[in-house]
Amino acid sequence: MKKVLAILGIALVMTGCSLGNMDNTPTKKVEAYLNDYQTLNSNVLTEIDALVANEEMFDEDQQTTYRDIMKKHYQDLTYTIKEETVNGDKATVEAEIEVNDYTKALTQAETYRTTNESEFLDDEGIFDETLFNTYKLDLLKDNKERVKYTIYFSLTKTNDEWVLDDLTETEQEKILGIYEY
Repeated sequence: MKKVLAILGIALVMTGCSLGNMDNTPTKKVEAYLNDYQTLNSNVLTEIDALVANEEMFDEDQQTTYRDIMKKHYQDLTYTIKEETVNGDKATVEAEIEVNDYTKALTQAETYRTTNESEFLDDEGIFDETLFNTYKLDLLKDNKERVKYTIYFSLTKTNDEWVLDDLTETEQEKILGIYEY
């Protein structure tokens, strides 16, 4: 019996060691990256705060609404890893993501604005950006449309560690749900 337990113990230790290395694969790195969005880790929250801070057209209440919309957007992100290709110290991981289709909502808002501009005029008949932004944020908040995108994540192996390369603007837009397809 002791011999069987000893063999099982060795097997568990060996499995534990190999599991640690299994996290250092291109696929695992992409999964970790996308999971960070879903779980709103501190880096993602910092990214959201920076994104909101850059939206100078929003007042304080609108910034809070926008922050909440982005948090929900990232938490709702789903993905499927399709394929991993490794070529030496370079790798590509194909992933299909599904996100809220904010492109459609933003296009709808702009169309509505041009055909109903009088709804966004202040008391003096001047276009009020704040009114329009509130309308736009309400559309984003109520959006139920989803869209699927394929992203090819590039990774480079540096010092025996797979590192995700910087995302292109298109890849970032896909994750944000604002890629114009």
